[in-house]
Amino acid sequence: MASTSSPQLKKYHVFLSFRGEDTRELTQYIFAELKKRTINAFMDDFVLERGTNLSEGFKLAIEQSRLSIVIISKNYASSRWCLDELAHIFRCKKESDNIMPIFYGVEPGDVRHQRGSFAEHFIQHEKKLGKGSKEVLEWRDAMKKLGNLAGWKLSTDRSKTELIEEIVDAVWRKIHSAFGRATRAAQKSDKIVKKINNIDSLLKLDSNDTRFIGIWGRDEIGIKATADLVHNRIRDNFELSIFVRDIRRKTHDISLVYVQTQLLKELNGRSEKVPSVDVGNSEIEKSVRNKKVLLILDDVDSTYNTTILCGKKDWYGCGSRIIFTSMDRDSQVKHDGLLEGLSAVEARELNYK
Repeated sequence: MASTSSPQLKKYHVFLSFRGEDTRELTQYIFAELKKRTINAFMDDFVLERGTNLSEGFKLAIEQSRLSIVIISKNYASSRWCLDELAHIFRCKKESDNIMPIFYGVEPGDVRHQRGSFAEHFIQHEKKLGKGSKEVLEWRDAMKKLGNLAGWKLSTDRSKTELIEEIVDAVWRKIHSAFGRATRAAQKSDKIVKKINNIDSLLKLDSNDTRFIGIWGRDEIGIKATADLVHNRIRDNFELSIFVRDIRRKTHDISLVYVQTQLLKELNGRSEKVPSVDVGNSEIEKSVRNKKVLLILDDVDSTYNTTILCGKKDWYGCGSRIIFTSMDRDSQVKHDGLLEGLSAVEARELNYK
């Protein structure tokens, strides 16, 4: 089975929207806890007040984030910048479950209906921009939508540590949804987190070079779980995301040409049968040229097969990542990094079947 991602690239897992004067300490705490769990978050840490108009860089960061956490506080609506962020978040996130509000000392109903401090701030905006201005109406609509979303309330009687733990757990589950509702103990397993950190370190997604990464292990289920974990974490960063499974079985039971045909179908959307290995090799090179590709080759058992399927680094566009998994460490082609996958026990801790 193979899959292709949307061409919309995702650089971050989470975009954090907040009013610094009210919530900077809380936001920094959330950011640090997300980082500990290998969740890549965008947080603006400027201390000084920003300009009145949302910059193109911030718009792009919102668009390149899979999820948005909005920390809504009593002075959030006083900032045109924050309101622009919120409006752009709703423009970009078509699915509301990708927007996660935290109501910091405010009631969702007051956010929804713009009461209390929110009413005062909108009066000020309307004095400057006009009561019926398109900008103000869009801000009001975004605030109403936010107030209608299920989120978290932080009040004086609620432990911040407990709340943040709950939020980070929820984000982790969304990012790794392919593993189902993994237990809290498994999510925090030091060994699993360490292996995920090792994966991130080898992938170096901020680098524009093309990298070949090998994953090996003694347990088939553990290797497959690791490959799925990597695929789900990073596929949105690429123009094409291709996952070709069970290569050893398909090559032995059918043919290498059959695997090449499968791969080319995913790359090009065409299903013409490849006449020979050499032709297939040439067609794969043409199909990935100048494209940023994530290619995962699952369960390869020979250097020859791997080389025929993934070719050379200079075939690919900048930032491509080619990952191959095997239970035979010696079958790996020359790589930029080799890591041991999850064990079968660790995979089952993540409810992987």
